Formats: sequence, C-alpha cells, structure tokens
Amino acid sequence: MRFPIQPPPKKARIEIIPLIDVIFFLLATFVLVSLSMTRLQGIELQMPQASSAPATDQPEVVIISVMADGGYVWNHRRMTRDQVLSRMAQYRRESPDPRILVNGEENADFGNAIEILDTARKLGISKVSIKTKPQPVTIE
Repeated sequence: MRFPIQPPPKKARIEIIPLIDVIFFLLATFVLVSLSMTRLQGIELQMPQASSAPATDQPEVVIISVMADGGYVWNHRRMTRDQVLSRMAQYRRESPDPRILVNGEENADFGNAIEILDTARKLGISKVSIKTKPQPVTIE
C-alpha cells in the first residue's frame, strides 16, 4: 500500500510590509497631534517695529475674564455683563473666524463662566477655550 507523498510543511513568515504601513500611520498621527498642541503661556513684550516685517495672519483671540466680584473683563477692559454679551455678538458678526479664551479668578461665580460659554455656543462661535493654571506637582 502506497501513501500519497505530502509536501513539506510551509515555514511561518512574518509579513513586514503591513507592519511598515502601520508604523508610518502611527508616526504621522503622532506628528500631526503634537503639532496641533499649542501652549498659551508667555509674557508680553514690547517688540521693535520694522517696515519690512511680514504680516502675521494669526487670528485674533479675545480673552474674556470672569471676576470674583461678578464683573467681566474683555481684553483688559472692564465691562458689565450686558456689554460683554453684546460685544460677543458684534465680534461674531465682524470676525470670519472668532476665537474666545475664557478665564477667571478662582473664586468667581461658575454660573457667569457658563453663561459666557452658552452665549458663545448660541452665537455659533465654536472655537472657545478655557484657560486654567497648572497645579504644582507634589511628590508624596
């Protein structure tokens, strides 16, 4: 009795091409995410002026501060609640890409900050950020 001859078993192979594709995708993802992270820290400087300086096309960011005494500050100008809300509507009409940064004192009324965020949403301003101060790291 003759048994059929079986071919030798195939050796396992690691396909490297799909692995390279996945690694390049992850690399591109991490690069794009890290480039989109911006820090809003810095000090204000009085820069020298030059007539040949290129124009900066960075969109203006409006800073709205909520104070502990119930007041508001719009880009370093103290205002009332109604003035800030009407100024937000005007800013939305005038700016093609409105950006708002909301910050406030630690003891400020949380409802005032929520009112600013809610008004921005109602006006269609989608680029709204909340600025906080990082906590110091404590080692126990």
